[in-house]
Amino acid sequence: MLAAVTGANGHIGNTLVRLLLDRGWTVRAGVHGAADALDGLDCERLAIEVTDPDSLRPLMSGADVVFHLAAVISIDGDRGGLVTRVNVEGAEHVARAAHAAGVRRMVHMCSIHAFEPHPADAVVDEDRDRAFESPRAYDRSKALGERAVRAVGEETGLEVVIVHPTGVIGPNDYARSRMGRVLLDLAWRRLPTLVPGGFDWVDARDVAQGTLAAAERGRPQTSYLLSGHWASVGELASIATGITGVPAPRMTTPRWLINMAVPFSVGWGRLRRQEPLFTFESIEALRNYPQISHARATAELGYAPRPLEETIRDAYAWFAEHGALPPGLLAGAGEGG
Repeated sequence: MLAAVTGANGHIGNTLVRLLLDRGWTVRAGVHGAADALDGLDCERLAIEVTDPDSLRPLMSGADVVFHLAAVISIDGDRGGLVTRVNVEGAEHVARAAHAAGVRRMVHMCSIHAFEPHPADAVVDEDRDRAFESPRAYDRSKALGERAVRAVGEETGLEVVIVHPTGVIGPNDYARSRMGRVLLDLAWRRLPTLVPGGFDWVDARDVAQGTLAAAERGRPQTSYLLSGHWASVGELASIATGITGVPAPRMTTPRWLINMAVPFSVGWGRLRRQEPLFTFESIEALRNYPQISHARATAELGYAPRPLEETIRDAYAWFAEHGALPPGLLAGAGEGG
């Protein structure tokens, strides 16, 4: 079986590529930018731009399944239209290219952010309304991207299966995800304070397994939530302390004070041409989705997320193996997957 994977050099992407190769698949990896996460892996690499349909044809040729993972994650608006172009128009381009190449099935990596966060006191499942009108560009783009891919499937007969992971953490974090950087900052004592709120955190390896199961057993035109375990930022830091022995910050900054600091964070980030450390969007996200059900994925795909402590322990072991932790911390670590 030949799998074409967009976003193959991302956190979930390279984890999925490893899983596919372990399961005996042939993998053609579509990458954008640096692809060191795939170094040493026996897969073909092709440079693609999901906003350029012509670049997708060689990736799709002869593929049995397309895994579309490429996306732009943003906590700072639409970034001049880039978020919409990649997450909405790009998703449609991938679906149409897959159909044109005769691919039977496409698994589209969406997000928990495609769902409306309110009512916050109700459990989120796949029937929750989508965030088509969200003021947050990323949330809106993921909802509209899902709708675009579904429309192509209904129009052409392409079997589209959609997966919605929550906050992804864990090993194979080559590009240093936002939460990967938080774990490292905790280990290096670079965080002077914690922030209020929390999120549902899921292991990248569990998301990869759920994504492969969706390709093998998922129902066409069906969404599957791939959630893990909700934990506050403070609880996450406490688990990290138990693993590394490095004390976590004792103070949690009040939300009102963080809100006052957001303009300075955004301004500093733009001055340095980097993503801001935090924005109103990222702070708001830590108040949303406290209850998420993965019952459908469990019943139909056999999905079972591992304990959060195991994920954080393996993430630190992976960071230690790759020289990202302070010298001597977690001596002998490196058994992460």
